[in-house]
Amino acid sequence: MEATSEEIRHFYERRPYPAPLTSLDGHRDLYSNRERSRALFHLMWPADPAREDLDILVAGCGTSQAARYALREPRSRVTAVDISDTSLRCTRDLQQKYGLGNLELHRLSIEDIGQLDRTFDQIVCTGVLHHLPEPDVGLQALRDVLRPNGAMHLMVYAPYGRAGIYMIQEYCRVLGVDASDEDLNDLAATLDALPADHPIAGMMRATKDFRHPDTLADALLHPIDRAYTVAQVHAWLTRCGLSFARWLEQAPYSPLCGMLAKTPHAERLASLPALVQHAAVELFRGTMTRHSLIAHRDDHDASRHVITFASERWREYVPLVLPWTACIRDRHPPGAVAVLINRAHPFPDLALVVDSFEDQLLAVIDGKRTIAAILEKANVSNADLERARRFFETLWLYDQVVFDTSHCIIPPEPIAAAS
Repeated sequence: MEATSEEIRHFYERRPYPAPLTSLDGHRDLYSNRERSRALFHLMWPADPAREDLDILVAGCGTSQAARYALREPRSRVTAVDISDTSLRCTRDLQQKYGLGNLELHRLSIEDIGQLDRTFDQIVCTGVLHHLPEPDVGLQALRDVLRPNGAMHLMVYAPYGRAGIYMIQEYCRVLGVDASDEDLNDLAATLDALPADHPIAGMMRATKDFRHPDTLADALLHPIDRAYTVAQVHAWLTRCGLSFARWLEQAPYSPLCGMLAKTPHAERLASLPALVQHAAVELFRGTMTRHSLIAHRDDHDASRHVITFASERWREYVPLVLPWTACIRDRHPPGAVAVLINRAHPFPDLALVVDSFEDQLLAVIDGKRTIAAILEKANVSNADLERARRFFETLWLYDQVVFDTSHCIIPPEPIAAAS
């Protein structure tokens, strides 16, 4: 029988996750750059003027997520809910330490979020919905408190990359392993004896704190653990009155990025509807462990936020470099001058090689100039215009930039009907 909300609450009271933080000093220094917040805003709302006075809900805030949002957005009002008193106590300690007067905490389940009797511009719910007894009820409750022009950042587990997790979960069920200190210590020692090619080995190497007792408990002993394929994510959003906007990092899902773009299947994949493309790439990559995405209400005018290079509108876009990207200039292939990487990408083939012409364009991006102004500043000739257009589209596809389109005069292209 599936676990209840009360069982899940008791689980997190005993095993808070993620590990509680006692300091946000590093985050405070990172968030002092307001251009970072502007880029994050336009990741969610390309066509809206940037705002700093949002009403934000962190649904299932854990031990520190809401405090980090309140620190990052000091002019916004952050409301956080969680069912765990332990998690809320950890968050409250951070709130007091950093004087976060813009943070409000409630012990409340996501399913009961309507009891707050308020609505929000932005809802953040990452790593929570897949642990609910009824995820549809939770997502519909969040949709009900999202404002008509609001945006939702969701993260749920993906099945294929978690195959090893589910194997060891079943192993623990067979042996009756529980979340006691003794059993978790024994489990950590036993995992050291796993074959090097076990499906869970890659995740264990990639997760720095995997052997921490609370991390082990959350990954392998949680009472409820679901995962969603790309197709299931889209169907779930539709059932719950939401529409898909974009993946938080879109390059891992695109057949136009990385090694897949160089295969004989690239053209065939690119001819498919976007959803089918993304589902196919998920299968090709095989090791995705989660899906992070942005969603809007299904009655939201999504056409305003469409990024398209099919009309002249692209010239009016203002590119903003995403803060977690990096430009590597000391190690690059012959004929290149730099390599761009997005540190959020889990796949090394998504590095973007830059030549000298592209580097000139890159150097003029300042978060203020439109692409048209960048082309003029870089003295791009008409003969190189198409090359420049492709480069800016590629920067966007590879998650190197987002666009501020709030000043665009040319209307966006209408969204085609789903195939």
